[in-house]
Amino acid sequence: MRRTVGVLVMEHIAVGLVEADKVLGPLSIYPETMQSLDPLQSMPAESIADCIRKQVEKVADGEKIEAIGIGFPGIIHSGVVEDSPNFQQVKGFALQAALSSSLSGKAAGVPVRLFNDADVMAAGIAATQGTLHKLTRVWTLGNGVGFGRYPSSEGVWEGGHAVVTLDPKENFCGCGGRGHLEGILGRRAMRLRFLDLEPEEVFENAREGDARCSEFVMLCHRALAAATATSIHMEGPGMFFITGPDVKFIDIGLLDRLLHEMVKMSPLQGSRFEVIPTTDEMGIIGAAVNAERAAQR
Repeated sequence: MRRTVGVLVMEHIAVGLVEADKVLGPLSIYPETMQSLDPLQSMPAESIADCIRKQVEKVADGEKIEAIGIGFPGIIHSGVVEDSPNFQQVKGFALQAALSSSLSGKAAGVPVRLFNDADVMAAGIAATQGTLHKLTRVWTLGNGVGFGRYPSSEGVWEGGHAVVTLDPKENFCGCGGRGHLEGILGRRAMRLRFLDLEPEEVFENAREGDARCSEFVMLCHRALAAATATSIHMEGPGMFFITGPDVKFIDIGLLDRLLHEMVKMSPLQGSRFEVIPTTDEMGIIGAAVNAERAAQR
């Protein structure tokens, strides 16, 4: 069986060996222990690449590897991170080439492919659910908001930066744009909006009846429903998966009702949401699947 290495970079770096859409053995994680602040956000681009290299070589030790796939936040094109609002130090960095040229041991010379992190999450969901023949769309909720699509297609697909409000005061998105979904539902944006509260406290206060927090929770759900409705009006109805560290904030029933207020044409109705538990394995499998398919072209 062909073996590939999958890498997922989000709040940390997770690397695993993949065979037949399953992770073999333990993952290699950096940093090994959870930290209150994301250590990658303050790390130079070259250091991030070196951390990935070390984890890949550790996982690939003694194995015959066919391909290496990396999921990374931001706009990815031809192996370059063209922009990444939550990792601004990586903007313009040729991560794919940097890793390819530095790998040694069993990983040396193995084809490396770089993808958007949400796209590899979509590929991982499709692979583990046996739906690689279907369109799969996923929202990833964390420090930012990602929109993943499988199969991958030409385009930018930065759905987290979909404009969901015309309010000029909505300027909390990390990219600097106004009215973006990520500027509402991203963890970084929530912290900027509520300087006195953590996101968990905002949603807890809403459950206890706090008016300010309750209004914001409704805004979050309307924003996600609006971005989803835009995707439906562009590509048609279907299943939308929601995953990521902050998926716990989402009320699927409320989100479904709001979506159906926004999508009224009968051929476009029938979409639904499903929450997928957040695991590094899902993204690692997706990165490996995309890399193996890219290597075969």
